[in-house]
Amino acid sequence: MESIALIQAALRQRPSYNPSCLFPSLALSTVPTVTATPLDLIAADMLAVDKEISSRLFSEVPLVAQVGAYIISAGGKRLRPALLLLTSAALGCTNTLRFTLAAVVEFIHTATLLHDDVVDQSTLRRGRATANELFGNPASVLVGDFLYSRAFQMMVESGDMRVMRILADATNVIAEGEVAQLMNMHDASLDEARYLRVIRSKTARLFEASAQLGAVLAGSPAPIEHACAVFGQALGTAFQVIDDVLDYSGDSTEMGKNRGDDLREGKVTLPLIVAMQRGSEAQRCALREAIEIGGDGRLADVISIVKTTGALEVSRQAASSEAQRALDAAALLPPNPYTDALLQLAAQLLERRS
Repeated sequence: MESIALIQAALRQRPSYNPSCLFPSLALSTVPTVTATPLDLIAADMLAVDKEISSRLFSEVPLVAQVGAYIISAGGKRLRPALLLLTSAALGCTNTLRFTLAAVVEFIHTATLLHDDVVDQSTLRRGRATANELFGNPASVLVGDFLYSRAFQMMVESGDMRVMRILADATNVIAEGEVAQLMNMHDASLDEARYLRVIRSKTARLFEASAQLGAVLAGSPAPIEHACAVFGQALGTAFQVIDDVLDYSGDSTEMGKNRGDDLREGKVTLPLIVAMQRGSEAQRCALREAIEIGGDGRLADVISIVKTTGALEVSRQAASSEAQRALDAAALLPPNPYTDALLQLAAQLLERRS
């Protein structure tokens, strides 16, 4: 895959680094190196974040803690907290506030999942029943509200207006993206520009905020902070494009959700947009009907059209372009194992199958 090759080449070309410059208090032998996975470097930090999440889920209302614990215990990739931790570490930050803010971005993300599953009427996420399927729609919506408000309580504790503004703006943009996506449902005329606006609001914006917060915590200059934000946005965009590709090419067991969910819900994603552009008149007519009606009655035909028109390859190329944008931004970060881990994380996300 071209995007993976780009990242691997970037890692080979990165200059050697002097750990004593970035971590003056650490001896050479104590500076971590990338091992089996990029997240190995921050394993201890992620445990601290999990502890923070667990303690902040406390509520005197049992159902709040029960629903919150259910969806968070499902695991997931914890990508947004990991991005914040890796970025802050790459820039030499040791501020323990990073654990709280990593928990904040995970709470915001989890709240969006709870609300998304209600809106989409989803029944399966990460290989098990969604919270709305198990506890009902009202509980899922209200616990999502609890997680949003708890996240804002936690960010206020930081006392940092920059931090609060970044997270407040991101949360607002995410909500706008959700509404924009709702308006685009079953719209066969949706084009790539409108699609990208939605995913950069709905998905990529929290990636962007997570990486930017890492730079803010490290007290980085404006160009570095901007580079981190661009890296996060590009990575989040590529992540969502690949996610949309997998909805037509992935395995339901590996993905932990039903294949074809996007079409069933009336979501028009990049593979469908490209297939509409490249298909014959008969194929476009079939796709238009499938999009406008929704459901999965035409799923097999749609998958066939998406594959035969080369829409999956074109969509993956779009993800590759975002990967290159992320690489260009990461080039401004100091060379060290954490920066390399960010690039390796990008490679893993782009080649994932779930």
